[in-house]
Amino acid sequence: MKKRIVTLLLSAMAFSAVAADNSGQDLVKRGEYLARAGDCVACHTSEGGKPFAGGLPMATPIGTIYSTNITPDKTSGIGDYSYDDFQKAVRHGIAKNGDTLYPAMPYPSYAVVSDDDMHALYAYFMHGVAPVSQSNHATGIPWPLSMRWPLAVWRKMFAPEVAPALAAAGEDPVQARGRYLVEGLGHCGACHTPRSITMQEKALNNRQGTDYLSGSNAPIDGWTATSLRGDDRDGLGRWSTSDIAQFLRYGRNDHTAVFGGMTDVVQHSLQYLSADDINAIASYLKSLSPRDASQPGFTANDQTAQALWKGDDHQTGAAQYVDSCAACHKTDGTGYTRFFPALKGNPVVLAQDPASLIHIVLTGDTLPGVNGAPSAVTMPAFGWRLNDQQVADVVNFIRNSWGNTASSTVSADQVADMRKSATISTKQGAATVEGLSKQP
Repeated sequence: MKKRIVTLLLSAMAFSAVAADNSGQDLVKRGEYLARAGDCVACHTSEGGKPFAGGLPMATPIGTIYSTNITPDKTSGIGDYSYDDFQKAVRHGIAKNGDTLYPAMPYPSYAVVSDDDMHALYAYFMHGVAPVSQSNHATGIPWPLSMRWPLAVWRKMFAPEVAPALAAAGEDPVQARGRYLVEGLGHCGACHTPRSITMQEKALNNRQGTDYLSGSNAPIDGWTATSLRGDDRDGLGRWSTSDIAQFLRYGRNDHTAVFGGMTDVVQHSLQYLSADDINAIASYLKSLSPRDASQPGFTANDQTAQALWKGDDHQTGAAQYVDSCAACHKTDGTGYTRFFPALKGNPVVLAQDPASLIHIVLTGDTLPGVNGAPSAVTMPAFGWRLNDQQVADVVNFIRNSWGNTASSTVSADQVADMRKSATISTKQGAATVEGLSKQP
């Protein structure tokens, strides 16, 4: 009888150990998914470097900063971080030594991440990531801007301390999940919300006003982030929930294709999210009202298409368009569905700031292959053979054809400034900044 009891006890202990191990592995696996949702790898991995080892240079208005090593290495990483150290750094921008982190780490967004998700992230970074011994540059920010104590003041003024509830009373549960991902780990507002002169986002959520997700007011690495609100011309007003979901998962839909910094988000993060989470994000974004309800809607016009069809390219920039762009984007500006994006009615083309359009003409870009849409498509760079005036002409032509009506005119000086700008990525397309400076 005693032997049987001992056997039962040993069996129960063994089962408990297996269950605990499985639970731990499940937590690590969930943390890996959440790290994908937060796209942590994009900032904390240098080009050609080991995952999460840091060292990626990031340009800011006050100088260059370098991402930190967040592997569990005890010397140069976060291996000595307790859970409380970890959550303070992620949620509130407070390093283990008490320093305030630069808000390039979007801790104002991560403040809303739940305790359960934070524990899962901690489990993943401590037990699911390989430690890498790699020390990185501190910053390239000159003194006195490099002093940390003003950052502590900034943090107390603009970074929330308490995570709100996951869902508001009566909120649709699908939209609540989408809101949680967009406001939190997705940190969409870090790029898609305009910033004040003190560099904080003008709104951290939709409850703080329609500035939230209304598009960036300054280029980031040479690209401008478009509005994710319901504006008809330069937002998502003409997109269905399905259109938004397709764009998030595949980087392309019937209206446009991904470019610039958003390629990394789709490639390293969004393509790995579950269909339920993608649809939740799409549903939430579709629920956002326009920032400017009086904004006139886009109205198509085929006058330019008819002229080009008849061989009439007298309009300034038309000849460059026919020669360099029409083969892929067609003379009617409609492109080829989910392959070469339409320029007609494209929110990027209609945006007030033309930086993204100028950038892509100069340097080209690549639409990455992802799960479910494996074909990668590259737009070649044209900066090597079009001078500043020619680029300005073709960009103005695109922004004022097929019903597009730009609110401003691009000048050759604007193109020249972007051509020499150090913020233009040299990774995309076939050109480098150095090569672009040698105009024909």
